[in-house]
Amino acid sequence: MTGALAHRNFRLFFFGQGISLIGTWMQAVALGWLVLGLTNSAFAVGLNQALRSLGVLVFTLYAGVVVDRVDKRRLIVWTQVLQMLEALALALLVWTKTATTWQVMVLALLFGIVSAFDIPARQALLVELVGRDNLMNAIALNSSMFNAARIVGPAVAGVLIGATDVGMCFFLNGVSYVAVLAGLVAIRLPPFAPRAAQHSAWEGFRQAVEFLRSDARMSTIVILVAVFSVFGFPFLVLMPVVARDVLHTSARGYGLLMAAVGVGAMLGALALALAGRRVNQGRALLQSGAAFAALLVGFATARSFGLALLLLALAGCAMIITTALANTGLQTLVPDALRGRVMAFYAFVFVGLAPLGAFQAGFVAEHHGAPTAIALGGVACLIGMAVAAWRAPELRGTG
Repeated sequence: MTGALAHRNFRLFFFGQGISLIGTWMQAVALGWLVLGLTNSAFAVGLNQALRSLGVLVFTLYAGVVVDRVDKRRLIVWTQVLQMLEALALALLVWTKTATTWQVMVLALLFGIVSAFDIPARQALLVELVGRDNLMNAIALNSSMFNAARIVGPAVAGVLIGATDVGMCFFLNGVSYVAVLAGLVAIRLPPFAPRAAQHSAWEGFRQAVEFLRSDARMSTIVILVAVFSVFGFPFLVLMPVVARDVLHTSARGYGLLMAAVGVGAMLGALALALAGRRVNQGRALLQSGAAFAALLVGFATARSFGLALLLLALAGCAMIITTALANTGLQTLVPDALRGRVMAFYAFVFVGLAPLGAFQAGFVAEHHGAPTAIALGGVACLIGMAVAAWRAPELRGTG
């Protein structure tokens, strides 16, 4: 084995997380089905998803301060246990036929709060598992595994919901957390040496802000991810509308469109993992981001189902390369003492701003149509890439 997989600790984390993520995507499909059945409201389905991101938006910047002060592996164990309990609680509510809308919404809100601590902790732990030299390989492999699970999980969920009920999806997701917990417990790391808290949470947050502002590459990457999160990535939210009203296809066609994104993303992540340190990270980030933006504009004009599938696969590939390189760029440049806080900023703009992106895309699509909303998002991302290349020309030379 070479690269990140040569490290025993990473293998344990990678394969455990891979099993758990299949369960996570099973739950995502089942949850939408459950909320729709309880409410018969598309708005409620969207609200539930927004609540699962709200905790990240509100708490993740504070969580970054916590991550830099505590044992990251122990913190992740606790967050995974809490997310496992949430999945099992949903299964229990379904099987006892006591599930109500407010209960599901409260659980979604609690899940988001836990995620606010889980996401930056998992991102910051990677460098401790593989070291800086294999960091990009580890992030790319994680991305490929995430997208493979995004293909497998919904497919399994569809079969289970048809054969049993949504409760089984929640239960199996809860069980799947055992794999990642077992991997985390088996990881061998040097004993954790707690740092004395020499500053308040606010001062810790301020230090991270000052560090980001002091490096044009860092601040530019964070701003770029924010632009893509608000204007670029919401094309996925509009996919049902595009499938039904623009391409005039069925639910099966919608599934194929989403699968095309996942397949492209998985292949892009694997290509990045294989390329390894031969990639000029900064230049590739700018190029893949520009390609993604251009592909969005192209997809917005597509009226052929086959052409749409091809453009979505390419967009998924460019999207995952962009986000993986942005993640790697931040983790390579940040000192270990600030890693948790900087990755909390990454989680804040990448996940926390997603509801804002979904809102703006839905608003524009409601008034001007989904293709216009997607095309304008692509144009906004192209402008963002041009500004980034002008603002931080040193990115082009980043190895």
